[in-house]
Amino acid sequence: MPTASVAAYRRRRKPRAFFQPEFTKDIPVTEQLREDIRHLGRILGEVIEEQEGSETYDLVEQCRKLAFDLDSDTHDFSGFVELFRNIEPAKTIPIIRAFSHFALLANLAEDLNDEAELEARLDAGEPPMDSTLDATWSKLTEAHIEAADIAEVLDRAQVAPVLTAHPTETRRRTVFDAQKHITELMYRRHDILSRPENARTQAKLADIDRDIRRRITTLWQTALIRVNRPRIEDEVEVGLRYYNLSLLEQIPAINYDVIHELRSRFGADIPDVAVIKPGSWIGGDHDGNPYVTAETLRYATTRAAEVVLKYYARQLHALEHELSLSDRHSEVTVELVELASKGHNDVPSRADEPYRRAVHGIRGRIMATMAQLIGPNSVEGTWFKVHEPYKSPEDFTADLNVIDASLRVANDQLIADDRLARIRAAAASFGFHLYSMDLRQNSDSYEEILTEVFAAAHICDDYSALSEEQKRELLLAELASPRPIIPARGCNFSEATQRELDIIAEAARAIDRFGHRMIPHSIISMATSVSDILEPMILLKEFGIIQADGDHPHGTVDIIPLFETIEDLEAGESILRDLWNVPLYRHYLAQRGNVQEVMLGYSDSNKDGGYFAANWALYDAELNIVQACKDNGVNLRLFHGRGGTVGRGGGPSYDAILAQPQGAVQGSVRITEQGEIISAKYGHPSAARRNLEALVSATLEASLLDVDELTDRTRAYAIMRDISRLSQEKYASLMHNDPGFIEYFTTSTPLQEIGALNIGSRPSARKQTTSISDLRAIPWVLAWSQSRVMLPGWFGVGTALKQWIGDGEDSEERLEELRELSRTWPFFASILDNMAQVMSKADMQLTKLYSTLVGDKEIADRVYNAIAEEYTLTLEMFLKVTEQEHLLAENPALERSVRSRFPYLVPLNIIQLELLRRYRAGDEREVVSNGIRLTMNGLATALRNSG
Repeated sequence: MPTASVAAYRRRRKPRAFFQPEFTKDIPVTEQLREDIRHLGRILGEVIEEQEGSETYDLVEQCRKLAFDLDSDTHDFSGFVELFRNIEPAKTIPIIRAFSHFALLANLAEDLNDEAELEARLDAGEPPMDSTLDATWSKLTEAHIEAADIAEVLDRAQVAPVLTAHPTETRRRTVFDAQKHITELMYRRHDILSRPENARTQAKLADIDRDIRRRITTLWQTALIRVNRPRIEDEVEVGLRYYNLSLLEQIPAINYDVIHELRSRFGADIPDVAVIKPGSWIGGDHDGNPYVTAETLRYATTRAAEVVLKYYARQLHALEHELSLSDRHSEVTVELVELASKGHNDVPSRADEPYRRAVHGIRGRIMATMAQLIGPNSVEGTWFKVHEPYKSPEDFTADLNVIDASLRVANDQLIADDRLARIRAAAASFGFHLYSMDLRQNSDSYEEILTEVFAAAHICDDYSALSEEQKRELLLAELASPRPIIPARGCNFSEATQRELDIIAEAARAIDRFGHRMIPHSIISMATSVSDILEPMILLKEFGIIQADGDHPHGTVDIIPLFETIEDLEAGESILRDLWNVPLYRHYLAQRGNVQEVMLGYSDSNKDGGYFAANWALYDAELNIVQACKDNGVNLRLFHGRGGTVGRGGGPSYDAILAQPQGAVQGSVRITEQGEIISAKYGHPSAARRNLEALVSATLEASLLDVDELTDRTRAYAIMRDISRLSQEKYASLMHNDPGFIEYFTTSTPLQEIGALNIGSRPSARKQTTSISDLRAIPWVLAWSQSRVMLPGWFGVGTALKQWIGDGEDSEERLEELRELSRTWPFFASILDNMAQVMSKADMQLTKLYSTLVGDKEIADRVYNAIAEEYTLTLEMFLKVTEQEHLLAENPALERSVRSRFPYLVPLNIIQLELLRRYRAGDEREVVSNGIRLTMNGLATALRNSG
């Protein structure tokens, strides 16, 4: 494969193009951002005074002034502490809501500004920025990439943003709708302000402001979060909301654009594929979540199908009105005439309009399909009953292709490439399933289920007691046999086992109804052995998702091990090599296209060993897995379990994909998306387009270009291993070796309240223990972010860098080595960049206040001092290695955002502290618990990547 020259592809150590420094000084769009925030804040203030009265408004203003008067160096919070020490909890609620709403409006203004800066660059005729498809096309062209190489990558293409549920993203539809309307109104306001003023300008602006005020009033009177714990069904609806907001339009649009552009540049041999294939965990991820059941899985899959089928019906209805072409004036094919004759539309006025009659028939069949798959109540009217449901999405696509071909015969390409092309691209992208639902369960659960099942079937009295070799022998024998192992008369299984069996039975039903793309993945978390990977295959076979055929089983589901802890990541290569030496599994893999998907878990590895050690363990695991795949002739697809925050693998997706080892991105990348990150990325069509483009651009570039400039990989890897070890040692000295750490963590952060206050449908821990290892990663990271420590995203790095550089004769040479790596190696650069982002949102003075929640003062002081000292050292070492003047010197937009937001975060933190004291002292009034929950949501909204 051709190599891109360094000149054609040099990774720039600077922010994405629309965040360039020259656009943050005197450029009008930056002034516009400042004005937008002031304008929205002013209207919010007016609404608060109108709705809550002058006393509340004055209190909010007092908080605002206190926040802005804070000294940037000392951060003396005594004024806030005194203000809220004896305040009635009820009086804090409007303050919390005020600053939470302001954070939400500030997010909206920043997103508008991003779009404005992007448009300004395009208007100025500047080169396309990194992370856009236009930039990617230029890079591929400059590197003289061959069409055959692109075709090879596209044959395996699968760029999959996988939406997951998140406990801090529980906003209601009303809130989303209000945000959407305010955004549209602000766009209109910008448009009017950009034109020369005329006699009607002020009246137009007044109308817009009145509408904004109406929307903000609605927001103010709407609860930002529901009081009750959200159900899985609620989380499903939140995920589906983003499809109607942006994804239904943007995913097919990008899929179409990618193939159209590649064909125009590299020839007609480029295959016609849907590059972006979205996924979801919501309703199918039953790892540690007892609320996921067969019913929730049915709800998630059925609602997804309903959303996409209704989208097709709406689009076809519009297409039917648009295609008024008469066969008296336009040539049509025989196939179109035949399709029109089946349309059951014999209205005389349409006798000469075959396209309309054909589309009418297609729409009728989609409606009939919806009635069959979703239920008769999902469709209004009865006219569609004369139409036959489609048996598959391919049949639907075939009819659309008939219309497309006929239009092109008549030289109507311009018409074919409009709405019809979008519908065809949507059908290729979504089928009748919309997204692919992943099933995920942990290996311990599968072992417990099979122990019960095998005992009931008199196959093995105690499967869990067998050795690994004995388990493997038993599993392979059962996989080769077509006989069922669950008696037809049923068994009295435990509630947990029956729930799991029902989920898999429902998965089989969903595949049968909506196609194999509805549930194509089975993920085994905490996979530590070959038997862990084979176990779910037994259950999938039992319900017909996998069919036995001796040593050649076949099925439609990929079996995906998830390696999460640092120990599991280190063992991943050997587990896979061992797995691929099993003939039965290799035969199964062959009929799945010889593609092995492997999921890498950022969260547990980070919790296990700290930020740097986790990131290196993941990179090192990828290096080893890539080599194992090459040695065994297996194609690799990686699934990155990234959270929203850096402490859970977060950070810019474009940079993260380019930072993967060579060979780790073979045209395919799957990435989890969750929480506030989903809202930021996909809450608006333009943001969705930009972020989806970034995923596709990075995947194509990482697959086709050499994107780093390492000259001595062996040395670079050795350095990383040393720093990783030193970092993990420092991390362990606090997390695992300090006897007071668990007490400090559980009492200085709102961890206990995360589990107790109905935040999210999933329990906060896999098991009812006090062990950090059993705690879920989201509450681990969320708790540290709420207390503004952000510890999972940086702790241990400063000590590791300082110790590795040392103070010997070669210390300057070692420092220069690290500086060169930060300039030329995307992996190391992204480690430092992401760390800087999360450190910029930490505040050690607020952390100090949270430490006062710890009852044992000696523990509080000792652990806090260890954290604060490491933060200072990490900041010092970051600046030394990167040669930057401050944390965000190369990301002025984020710096601007952090600086402008800080004053509005402080009241939320101080109020949360006071309410936590009261709650833990026994004040369990609803107003107190509700206040804590609101501060959590407000801080999560303001920080934008809190968990």
